Amino acid sequence: MKLTDLDIIVTAPPAPGWGGRYWILIKLTTDTGLVGWGESYASSVGPTAMQAVIQDVFERHFFNQNPENIEALFRKTYSSGFTQRPDLTVMGAFSGLEIACWDILGKQRDRPVWALLGGLVNKKLRAYSYLYPLQHHPEDAFWSDADMAAESAAALVDRGYTAVKFDPAGPYTQFGGHMPSQSDISRSVAFCEKIRAAVGDKADLLFGTHGQFSTAGAIQLGKALERFSPMWFEEPIPPDNLLEFAKVAGALHIPIATGERLTTKAEFATLLRTAGAAIMQPALGRAGGIWEMKKMAAIAETFNAQVAPHLYAGPIEWAANIHLGVSIPNFLIAETIETEFHKSLISSSIIVENGYIAAPSQSGLGIEVNETLARAHPYTGTRLHLEMSPLPNAYQIQWLSLGATAPWGGAITTVLQSASRRFICLISKRSNSSQ
Repeated sequence: MKLTDLDIIVTAPPAPGWGGRYWILIKLTTDTGLVGWGESYASSVGPTAMQAVIQDVFERHFFNQNPENIEALFRKTYSSGFTQRPDLTVMGAFSGLEIACWDILGKQRDRPVWALLGGLVNKKLRAYSYLYPLQHHPEDAFWSDADMAAESAAALVDRGYTAVKFDPAGPYTQFGGHMPSQSDISRSVAFCEKIRAAVGDKADLLFGTHGQFSTAGAIQLGKALERFSPMWFEEPIPPDNLLEFAKVAGALHIPIATGERLTTKAEFATLLRTAGAAIMQPALGRAGGIWEMKKMAAIAETFNAQVAPHLYAGPIEWAANIHLGVSIPNFLIAETIETEFHKSLISSSIIVENGYIAAPSQSGLGIEVNETLARAHPYTGTRLHLEMSPLPNAYQIQWLSLGATAPWGGAITTVLQSASRRFICLISKRSNSSQ
């Protein structure tokens, strides 16, 4: 069996667009007619450039190769061009191709992917969701409104979820990390207070920051959040100095979680060796794929650390996360995005029921990709999957109802208020805005 054909589909999820502006879906075909699906979570270059990278990696390392040889394929790609170091873009391409190989292998053997990874450990996985606006919430006001966030959290708990994530601090600037303003801290405390009051002890609070703070700033904010006992403090500082995470972790009584912007076991190992984080959050579509993160999970196990796969992408990466999760003993919780488009794209073959995800029983990834639907929603924009504000933090930033959509990165909205107000920058991460 050999890999012979590659097809790449860049699809744009329709409004509300949770999961990013676009998803890069990979279809591999073998000389025996088997088809495997993967997803590349790569956002540092645009989708046109990324398709070229994926094509290059496929032609150099995967074409005419046996998809069983996952380890050899990884080593070839990892070492390409005399590199042998983590590379976010190349590993993003590799990850999508690698996930598709596992889908093929599972289908060939008529077994779920998890059965090829050491078998079943967890019959079902605990899931969590981000706090998204309810139908009656005005989206522009939602992201800065603690009362609406609390209402959204209560609705998730009513559906069976036992953990909810939110990140109200802002702003998300290219010039991070920075010290939090007092308004950042006050807003964060208000969110924790009201969400905790709404859910009681029925749900854990997961506090996100997207690496926006300096080491000292992260400690300052974390100290203010300790009394709410969140399950984790997510990515408190930028990922470009992994040694600094240990300073944050050592100063706080909140577990540190990070990993969505890391790739390969090498970067995660640095965090583990230095006690920088207790919870690893790999995004399998960029971190090196299923096998590489299986290795990372084993390393984490030796450090008493847990794995909570990250998701801000499409449902194919989510499916890969699920197969990894059910196969490892130190799984904690899986991020989940529930939209009709997510469900329809994989024909609702993997679902969340009462806050949990059952281990897939079908062969391969256990999904049926609706290729027609994927192709019916092509991405035609020029923006990246995620973006940050190009302006430094001026400590004049507020989350206002005017123009502010999701406050976790992405489209940038500048609003000139009246003469009595200063110029402020409002940032959003809503994937379908300003494409």
